[in-house]
Amino acid sequence: MLPYTIISLLCLALLLGMYNARKTRQVHVLLDQVHDQAHQQPVTLFRQLEALQGLYVELALRRSLPDTRGWAASPDFLLELVRHARSAVPLTVVECSSGTSTLVLARCMQLNGAGKVYSLEHDLQYAEQTRQQLHLHGLHGWAEVLYAPLQPHSLAGEHWPWYGLADVPAGGIDMLVIDGPPQGTRAQARFPAGPLLFPRLSDNAVVFLDDASRPDEQAILQRWQQDYPELLRSSRQCEKGCAVLQRRAR
Repeated sequence: MLPYTIISLLCLALLLGMYNARKTRQVHVLLDQVHDQAHQQPVTLFRQLEALQGLYVELALRRSLPDTRGWAASPDFLLELVRHARSAVPLTVVECSSGTSTLVLARCMQLNGAGKVYSLEHDLQYAEQTRQQLHLHGLHGWAEVLYAPLQPHSLAGEHWPWYGLADVPAGGIDMLVIDGPPQGTRAQARFPAGPLLFPRLSDNAVVFLDDASRPDEQAILQRWQQDYPELLRSSRQCEKGCAVLQRRAR
């Protein structure tokens, strides 16, 4: 029989071997992920450049758009909005959070010759920046930035900081774009758009949700589907995820 010390050393060596094998596998997995990301980044960048070029062509813009990186809506999401607005010709467009999307949607209204964009913005400085951009592009007659500070709303037994709706037109909403409030305001920050605005949707309305790939937005979509089963959910291939909701065909 082997002495106890030798047996202990053999067990320790075996455990070390298993540990090293596991770590080696983790390193290989990490390297594969880095390789995939390195390969994907140029593809993603190229897609965004294509979408940005598509925006300038389809909207025939004479001035450059504001930045579309960081917190701003990505070009591919903006292009989805443009193509829908140009084909569906919505008369009342409401968006949660203002910015570059306000400009491109206002330009769609101008090209369509009908419709208006109402953009809810809780940040006064940012609201003013968007208004200045609208004037710069000659689009201030087609969009209105509504300064709407976040107010407490009681929904589903919870308290939510969300936009004030006093200035939103009472008529039906033909197109709803949800890209705010910021995620940092609270968990599932964009959930109130459902109970507060979905009842105002017109029969042919379409809802676009940006950042739909995030866990919070996925949870919100599940809650909306439970509360509004008449809305059919689909998705578009966008950098940050894009969910689309519209009424099921009768």
